[in-house]
Amino acid sequence: MLQRMDEGNGSAPSADDIAKMSFEQALGALESIVQQLERGDVPLDESITLYERGEQLRAACQKRLDTAQARIEKIVTSADGKPSGTAPLDGSN
Repeated sequence: MLQRMDEGNGSAPSADDIAKMSFEQALGALESIVQQLERGDVPLDESITLYERGEQLRAACQKRLDTAQARIEKIVTSADGKPSGTAPLDGSN
């Protein structure tokens, strides 16, 4: 039998539960959805629900990656080009 995740229990998936996930948890859930859809043995209605959930997870992961990239870009370098600290994302001190 197929392994189902919590979102397969009939309740509508919410953005709140995704927001509570770590990046790694969200990525794992997304990978599980992709595997289920790639197997092609999921009924159409469930496939649509899984796809929608996958898109929510993808967007959440992308947002976290974008935030992490912005933080990395804020690393301050010294005159010799070596990292010397970080600057706040919002520009305040």
